Amino acid sequence: MNDGAARGETRAPFFIEEDGPILQRRLPYDPGAGHRLPGTRPLGDAPWLIADEAYGAQMALRDRLASEWRDTVIAMDETARPAAEELLNTVLAELPEGFDVAEDVVTRPDGVAVRVEAHDPMGTLCRLVQEDLCILEKSGEEHVLSAASLCFPARWRLADKFLRPLIAIHEPVPEYDGDVARRVQRLFDGLQVERPIWRFNTLWHHDPRLHQPFVPDSRPKWEAEGAPYFRTERQVMRRLPETRAVIFSIHTYVLSEADVPRGA
Repeated sequence: MNDGAARGETRAPFFIEEDGPILQRRLPYDPGAGHRLPGTRPLGDAPWLIADEAYGAQMALRDRLASEWRDTVIAMDETARPAAEELLNTVLAELPEGFDVAEDVVTRPDGVAVRVEAHDPMGTLCRLVQEDLCILEKSGEEHVLSAASLCFPARWRLADKFLRPLIAIHEPVPEYDGDVARRVQRLFDGLQVERPIWRFNTLWHHDPRLHQPFVPDSRPKWEAEGAPYFRTERQVMRRLPETRAVIFSIHTYVLSEADVPRGA
């Protein structure tokens, strides 16, 4: 287990400097078509993992975070190792087009070769895909965050959420009340292996940086519509067949206001 993360500690600075905005120009969904919380729908034939136009730039930042601030962006309780290993094998089998997979090395679409470290599944996953990947496993009545590769938090810290249950992970989101918490837990309990689901959120902000671990003192933590940057997360939930762990993946998009579809 990452002892520093378990204690809620982090070595990360207030913000990690990024070399200019990393922006996309398009979205694979209509951000104006929102649903009442939790707002999930079947994934169907849509891909789980996506390598989009910002892949190279986002992955360069992920590589840097994994190298310089590993304890801030990667955490795994040792009890989650079987699920993390299963997740790594699942991702390797479902990588999008553009990856060259050899026995122990994956060459990414940006040309970077990543060694598959079986003893470090979350560290390997962090350097393969744009998605942040969270593993939640049932403990008692709730699912607990037992492992994660989380490079692009939207104003929350992995250290604050690691080894905590769903309801604690979402505190203090006003919309996430007791009723929503119960619905989300039922959703996780009922998630079937062959039927992943997904949702998205929408956020406006003056700061386009992807790695935003700073937790604000007051709410709302994001600006209202009219800010120059639009941030949205494509979140997919799926159950692994062997360990039965639930995977919560987050693909982050940041667009300039001019590129945001009308109605978002």
